[in-house]
Order: sequence, then C-alpha cells, then structure tokens
Amino acid sequence: MKSFVSKMTLLLAVLTLVLAGCGGDKKSDGEAKDKGDSKLEGELELAVFEGGYGGKYWEQLAEKFEAEYPDTEISITSNPDIGELIRPEIIAGNPPDLVYLNQTDPSGVTQGLIKEHGLTDLSDVFEGDALDDDKPLKDKVLPGVLDSVYMSPYDDGKVYLAPYNYNVMGLWYNKTLFDEKDIETPETWDDFFALNDTAKDNDRALFTYQGTDPGYLEEILIPAVYSLGGEEALDQMLNYDPEFWKSDIAIEALDIFEKIASADNGLMNGTVGLDHMQSQTSFVKGDAMFIPNGSWFEGEMEGAPMEDGFEFGFLGIPNFDGEDQQLALNSIEQMYIPAEADNPELAKEFLRFMYTEDSIKLNGEITKAPMAIDGASDLVEESLSESSYNVFNAVESDMYSISGNFAPVPKGVNVEPRDTLFDQAASVMNKEMTTEQWADKMYDVYKQVQEKME
Repeated sequence: MKSFVSKMTLLLAVLTLVLAGCGGDKKSDGEAKDKGDSKLEGELELAVFEGGYGGKYWEQLAEKFEAEYPDTEISITSNPDIGELIRPEIIAGNPPDLVYLNQTDPSGVTQGLIKEHGLTDLSDVFEGDALDDDKPLKDKVLPGVLDSVYMSPYDDGKVYLAPYNYNVMGLWYNKTLFDEKDIETPETWDDFFALNDTAKDNDRALFTYQGTDPGYLEEILIPAVYSLGGEEALDQMLNYDPEFWKSDIAIEALDIFEKIASADNGLMNGTVGLDHMQSQTSFVKGDAMFIPNGSWFEGEMEGAPMEDGFEFGFLGIPNFDGEDQQLALNSIEQMYIPAEADNPELAKEFLRFMYTEDSIKLNGEITKAPMAIDGASDLVEESLSESSYNVFNAVESDMYSISGNFAPVPKGVNVEPRDTLFDQAASVMNKEMTTEQWADKMYDVYKQVQEKME
C-alpha cells in the first residue's frame, strides 16, 4: 500500500510538471502569435515584373518583412521580361513562391497557369483578418474586385489571384473648358450625344479614340454592358457565351459607336488612322471634347502641347437611365502563388503584410499609385498628382468601379476574341459595318470558343 501511494505521488508530481510545462508552452505560443514573427521561417523567392512601377518597392518591402520575421530570407528577381525568365522554372516544377505578373503579359505565363489550374487557392488569405485590422482582409479590398474574373477566374467562389495596384478608366475632358463655359458633364448617353452642338460651338469634334489601338474602347463597352444588363450580361460577354451577341443589350451597347460615327461632327477627322499618342495629343490640343483613357493619362502626356489652361477632368462612363451611379472600368495588377511553390504559407503571409497600411503608404510613395484597397487614395494622396487623386477618390466614393477581363481562351482556339471584337471598330467608325454585322461576327467567333470549351 505504501509502495502504491508512493508511486501515485510520484505520478502526480510528474503530471504536474508536464502540465506546467504545457502551460508554459501555450504562453510562449501566444507570445509568438502576438509578435507574428517567431513561427515563420524559410526562404521566399519573388518574381516581379519590372514595368512602370520599377522594382524599388519590392526591395524595401522585403527588407521590412525580414525585419518583422527575422527567420526569413527573401530573394527577388525583377525584370521587364520576367515571364520569359521564369517559364523554364515553372515547366521544370520549380516555380517562384510569389509572382507579380499580369495575365495580359505577352509571355502568356500567367494566362497559361490559369488555364492549367496551376495557382494556389488564396481564399484563406482574404477570409482571414488583416494583419493590422480586426476585420477580414477581403473587407479592405475595393468592392467587386475579388469576385471578378481578374481574381476568381473559375467561377467556383475561390480567389486565386491577389490584387496589387489598379488603374481607373473612362472618359476624359478639359475641365477648364467645362468650368468656364458652364458645360455640364453628361450623366447618360443621351446627355453625351446632346453635347455634339456644344462641341461644334467650341470648334472641336465630340469624340476621338486611339484609332490604331482600338482596345481602349473596352473602357466604354464593358461599363455600357454592365449598365444595361448588370453582372449577368457582363459575365456572358466575358465568358464567351455566343447568345450574348443576339441580345438587345449587346446591340444597344455596340450601337454607341455607330451613333458616334453617324453623328455629324461626332468623330474627330482622321481618328481611325491615329496611334494612341497622336489621338491623345489632338485631344489635349482641343480637337475633341472627349477621349477614353486611364488614370495614367496625365503622366503619359507630360510635355505634350496643350490648349491654353487645359486641365484633365475625369468623367467615368455615362449610364443609360440617369438613375444609377456613374461607372468606371478598372484594371488591376495581379499577384499569385504557383501551385507547386515550395513555401506557399510564407508567401501568403507576405501578401498579408503587403496589405498593411504602412506597406500601402510605402507603395504609394515609390510607385505613385494606390493599391486596390478601399481608402488607399487618401493614404497615398501626397504621392499622386491632383488629377490622379481626384480620379481614384471619385471611384472610391461616388462612382462604381467595374472589374472586367475576358476569360482565358481554351487550348486549340486560334482566335483571340477580345482582339477580334475591337479590331472591328475601325470598320464601324468608317461606316463600312453596322452594329448588327459586328454582333454577328462576334457570335461566330464565340461559337468557335464555345466548341473548344465543351
């Protein structure tokens, strides 16, 4: 009996020590969680497209991340041709851990990974709390962005690409002219066409666009489709449903361009043959009332000859009934984690770190652009030109910004539907093709795509 009691006493003492040790571990774990830096370790490989934003932001962000997470090491490969550089690594099954490269990149790397379902599901990143806020990270992202095909390409409710910087696109005008002549900006397309006489009175055409770069017209067409038919109609167009082109919505949206071409003084003379810089220069010199372009417009035209007192004004895109919000199209830079990445969890934490307020401010200071985060324009206001700030702020407050990107084309399709769509604009503007003929052509193109999808 004595022996049994002794053994029980010893066992209880051991259990007490074990439990005490467990309690100590839990406290340590809690401290580690609060710090956010003790549990993450390893090397993170970043592949970064070095375009107009350069690579400096990524270098400084990496330094800050390593300081916060001292057991990590980040290596960065930054290059204008990053897609071509990482293609062999991806093919060999050894991709970078995190990639910043848009699906429109000529290398086709991002587009290919989307087609092959070669991306890591990022839904947990956005469903979880932000690192510096007690709310889900998804609530910080601009409305509609994560649900768009830019970030959720498979219509399965999951996010596979993360938003970085964004641009806003719509119609631009000379704000000085409108203010001095007390001209009201158009809320509807009827208002827009009613300004034709005003344009004549001010010795300019109503409209011009980047003739040999007709893809700029998507900045009008995509919001017009959304204005008429909402997300359902837009999804039909962007996901290659041939029946979309038989709808009244398609005809009415396309008809905007035929109406411009048909209106006396509607289209600036020579527009179809001008490249983007030529048409934009004509616009800022006062040859046209409106032109489609993006938030980079002012920077791109720095040093160009302009009419006296010219000031960039952003309208967005008119709607059809005057009751809805003004619309604008956005274009969002994309980041992702390849499915075969070696360290996806560390890459996810790096993404979370990017969306903290300090990182957003750092990005604005260096790239002169806001991330696709609600309120980002205010955080980086000092880094933006006045017109750029006004554009982003308007979208984050008064306008509704639409994310619209054509879905990846299936293998074996030898036509690019988006290019075909806008390549027809010249024929419409030259009055060689009607709206109905344009829609019929696109119906046939979408039929080809649909056959491969099936």
